[in-house]
Amino acid sequence: MNPLPTTTPCAKAAPHFGLIIIGDEILSGKRADKHLPKVIELLKARGLALDYAEYVGDSPERITATLVRAFATGDVVFSTGGIGATPDDHTRQCAAKALGLTLALHPAAAELIRQRMQDLAKEQGSVFEPDHPDNLHRLNMAMFPVGAQLIPNPYNRVAGFSYGSVHFVPGFPVMAWPMIEWVLDTHYPQWHQTAAWIEQSVIVFGAMEATLTPLMQDIERRHVGVKVFSLPSVDHPAYGRHIELGVKGEPARVSSAYADLLSGLHHLDAKLGPELVQK
Repeated sequence: MNPLPTTTPCAKAAPHFGLIIIGDEILSGKRADKHLPKVIELLKARGLALDYAEYVGDSPERITATLVRAFATGDVVFSTGGIGATPDDHTRQCAAKALGLTLALHPAAAELIRQRMQDLAKEQGSVFEPDHPDNLHRLNMAMFPVGAQLIPNPYNRVAGFSYGSVHFVPGFPVMAWPMIEWVLDTHYPQWHQTAAWIEQSVIVFGAMEATLTPLMQDIERRHVGVKVFSLPSVDHPAYGRHIELGVKGEPARVSSAYADLLSGLHHLDAKLGPELVQK
């Protein structure tokens, strides 16, 4: 079998993926964020990668501005937190404002909430009262921007919502993570990578990033679909001051690009240490 030519363009690229994490409790340190590493993990399991992440407190102005940017990018963006019905939950309202739309009761989301409330009443041995103020208040969690689509919540049936490629889920990991998985597997299976995604790198001693930059640029230019990375360190416990220089992407492309990377380093008389592979 002939290897892939290094100048062959790859298939249509997957979209960029972003993450917005909303909540004062994260920025104040009351709670540690768990979403960022988990979303990276969920994407990686599908051969995808997170391109950026942003933390935002419970400020309606900042949330709205952040969502205006998210909607404008066309990227696939996950937003966690702030879709409840308490006074510090602003995300639903901010999403509507960012889109220039109004909020409206989503009939299917409202029905799911009513089912949940009926189940709770049954568990507690009480009578379900749909017009009780508490139950009416809970229906606020079914108020979405007009035209939004539902994201099912397997934990308690209180749905999240999507508008375009921006997807809104609760801040609770037990709810958010399976909902994000559902979105990835339902709306974006065409972007899942069937081939594994790997990284190959080498420890480079005594080199400056400025010296290595032309080689990195040349590798990315000649090997379409491969990303080159450089991770400098000044106090590594085993390697001391060094640069981890490598390439990542589909195995067939990485293999060819990595061979050229090593060849270029040898031409630079770089002092090389261990080689690393991450799958």
